Formats: sequence, C-alpha cells, structure tokens
Amino acid sequence: MSLQKAKELIQIEAQAIRDLSRKIDHKFLKAVEMILKCTGRVVIIGMGKTGIIGRKIAATLSSTGTPSLFMHSAEAVHGDLGQLRRDDVVIVISNSGETEETTRLVPLVKKMGCKTIALTGNARSSLARYSDVVLDIGVKKEGCPLGLAPMASTTVTLVMGDALAACLIVRRNFKKEDFAFYHPAGTLGRRLLLRVEDIMRQKSHFPIVKEKTLVKDVLLAITKARCGSACVVDQGGRILGIFTDGDLRRHLEIDPDLLKRQVKAVMTKSPTTILSEKLAVEAFALLKDKKVDELPVVDKAGKAVGLLDIQDLLKAGLF
Repeated sequence: MSLQKAKELIQIEAQAIRDLSRKIDHKFLKAVEMILKCTGRVVIIGMGKTGIIGRKIAATLSSTGTPSLFMHSAEAVHGDLGQLRRDDVVIVISNSGETEETTRLVPLVKKMGCKTIALTGNARSSLARYSDVVLDIGVKKEGCPLGLAPMASTTVTLVMGDALAACLIVRRNFKKEDFAFYHPAGTLGRRLLLRVEDIMRQKSHFPIVKEKTLVKDVLLAITKARCGSACVVDQGGRILGIFTDGDLRRHLEIDPDLLKRQVKAVMTKSPTTILSEKLAVEAFALLKDKKVDELPVVDKAGKAVGLLDIQDLLKAGLF
C-alpha cells in the first residue's frame, strides 16, 4: 500500500510538471525580460511552504547572477516593505492568490512602483489582477492523501523558479567562472578559481639545490623542509631535475656510496613542471597522467618558484 501511494504521488507530481511545460508562453518570456531589465533586486515574497520554496528560488537566482532576496509575507506587511525600492522586481507566490497577507501586500507594492510577477494557481485572484505578469502554477491534483498539504503545487512552483533561473543564466551569458566567484568556499569554486600559486610550497618548505650538491646534503635539505623531494636548478634558477624519495630508494639498492654522489648523477632529469598561474585542477590532472606525486612549479622563464605535492591538493579540499 505504501509503495503504491508513493508511486502514485510521484506520478501526480510528474504530470503536474508536464502540464507546467505546456504553460510556458509569452508571459514567461515577459517575466524573464522584466527581470533582465531590473536595476534593483528580485524580491521573492511568500509564506508557509511556498515561502520555503521562495527562499530556494531567491538563493538560486542570487548564485547565478540575479541579485535576489526572500521576504516573508507576514513580515512584509509589518515593516519589511521598507526594504523595497521602486527599481525592484517583486515575485509574489500564492497558490490561491487570496490569502489575507497577499491581498493587503500587493497594492502596497504596486503603490511603491515595483514591477510585480505573480506565481499563482488562480488567474482570477486579487494577486493576479494587481500583477504585471501572471505565471500559472496551478495543479489538477496535489497528491496529499488527506487533500490538505501542498505537494504538487510546491513542486511546480520550484520548477517554475528554476526555469526562470535557467533562462536568465543563458540570457546573461553567465559562465562557470562567474558561478565559482559566488561559491568560493565550495568544491566547484575551488576547482575553478584555485591556482597552483595559491597552494604550492615555497621558501623554507621548498628545498632547492644545485646540481653539484651531494646527495647527503640534498637529504638534509628535504628533511629540513619536511618535504618529499628537492628541485635541482642551474645557476639561473631554472629547473634541471628533481630528486625524490623514489630516486633515493632506486639508487640506494645498487650504489652503497650514493650519499657521496652529486645529485645531478641520480636525479630525475627534465621533470614534468607546471606554471604557477595554472589552475590547481590542471595540476591534479597532470599528476594523475604522469603518475607522479610532486610537480616543480615554474614561472614563465622556467625558474623554480615552488613545489606542488598531491597532498597539497587534498588538503586544499579540491577533491
């Protein structure tokens, strides 16, 4: 019985979304244009469960290039209307369009000079009559076994909000880099914004040695820097090679005098390097492709400026 009811509810909501797609017309396009021309903010107003959906719509718009905020209907008529400016676009969500807060609110919003978009299931409601654009979110059936809780209607409202956001993303030519700018703390933001120079090891944590340095001294430099390798450079600071733990183990097995050798004889020559200005995600791809754990970091002149270890990428929360 429970499984049957669950599947029935999902079918009801799926059908409501299909019905919604047939309602997308010139009025929807008008709403998109109205928001695009808005020089203020998009203010989403609602209450109850539709208010929760309104918060999500506001959050989605804000994170995709359309400044937006949510305002509770009851709070709006008790002082929060003071946050509105005449250059704002107000989206009011009310399935019935006739709640007390809504009927008191919308005339005041219009008096302030704000453009108004109604998301309602009642095209003849007071809300619809006062609004510049009416988007139909009406459903044939809610799906609630008691016939009381909004289910299909809140789903449809959410989808309508996402549809507006999707169109605005395209019209604004909003890119991944723009999205990352608004999400700097998220994984996506880090992947699109974090550069090698932001996390590479430098100064005392970056051992650099000359090619004639003895291996024993190279090991001391690595130990002091608490690192897993050392970069070998020429007199101009350009990368010649890298000496890693792997190099140490390979040569130690066959050369008992390894510690007395010059590092140039046992280093990995012409190692894979990466520019400091590259994205950290590019460094990760390079490490994976070359099957190495460290990357010497260089500037455009080929001079060693840092070292990137796979652990640095993990600590940065990139993956």
